[in-house]
Parts: sequence; C-alpha cells; structure tokens
Amino acid sequence: MHGPPLVGWLLVVLCTATGAYGLVSTRAGAAGERRAAGGDALMGLGMAAMAVPAAVLHTRPWGYALFAVVFGAAGLHTLIRARREPEAHHLHHAVGAFAMVYMALAMAGTPAATAARASAGAAHAGHAAAAHEPAGTPLLTGLLLVYFAVYVVRGAAQMVPVPAGAPSEAGGPGRAPGGRELTHACRLSMGIGMLAMLLTM
Repeated sequence: MHGPPLVGWLLVVLCTATGAYGLVSTRAGAAGERRAAGGDALMGLGMAAMAVPAAVLHTRPWGYALFAVVFGAAGLHTLIRARREPEAHHLHHAVGAFAMVYMALAMAGTPAATAARASAGAAHAGHAAAAHEPAGTPLLTGLLLVYFAVYVVRGAAQMVPVPAGAPSEAGGPGRAPGGRELTHACRLSMGIGMLAMLLTM
C-alpha cells in the first residue's frame, strides 16, 4: 500500500485481528455463519497483506495480479452463493472482493509500482516523481468511497446500545452472548480499513 507507513501498519494490525477472529468463528455456529466467517477471514487477511507499506514489502511483478485473481475468484464465488442464499452480507463481500481487485490492478499500473520493479536508482526517482499521483479511476474510486462510507455509518448506527426492554438479536444459535456484536464490529473495522486503503491508493 502507498501512503504513510504508520497508516499502513495500523491497517495491517487491524485487518489481521479481524481476519484471525473470522478464522476462529469458522469453528462455531450454523453452516451459514461459518461460511460468512470464512469470507470475513479471507477479506481481513487479504487486506492485511495489501496494507503492508510498499517501502517494506517489495511486490513482485506478479504480486498485484495474484491479489486480483484471488479476490476476483472470491467475488465470483460470493455472487454465485448470493443467488442461492440472498443475504446482504454476501453482496457486501462481493463488493469488497471486487474493490480489492480494483485496488490491486490500479496499484499495479502506477508509475511507483513500475519503478519499484526497476533498478534501485531508477526506482527512487520514479517513486519521488509519482508519490502524490493517485491510482485508479477517480469516478470508480469515488463510488467505492461512497459505498463504504455509507456502510460504515449505517454499521456504526446499528451498534448503538439497545434500550432496556427492547427486543435484541444478540447472540444467536451456536454463538456466545455478544458474539454477533463482535462479528459486526469486525466487519465495521474492515469497512473503515477499506476506506483508508481507497483514500491512500
């Protein structure tokens, strides 16, 4: 990821934690919940890998293409599943996967990425010249920013404590009390992470 290294490392920690929680969640709950947790784990750990600062991790020429293939396949799989099981989180996972494909392809085409694969001297000059040049298509980046901003705002509103006596959906079959809230918080964190990655792309 391009941008301030501190932001990149914070995203790595955040996304790794959410991905790890997704992996743990695949061992409990109903079949649908386990599949959703697996999608969360893939997205979180993939975001953590992409968020590593570009100055630290030298991405090979095939690195961004590999990210695009993996998340493209995950997005198609999620869309196919959404046709059989029409649930909101399936479509959200698909949008997130294709957003990752877009970011991978956009970063692969930046002059900074091209320079990083050249000699050390040329890479330094190319990176300095393109340090503030945004990657990707502004319109598509803007649409994704709007989508994830709305997702984060709505998700944060849903986490407002329920008044005493009001019906609550906390817990759920196979989950400990508070498990659903923690899952929701992890998805909200990934939405914030996606916003940060789009802004620093």
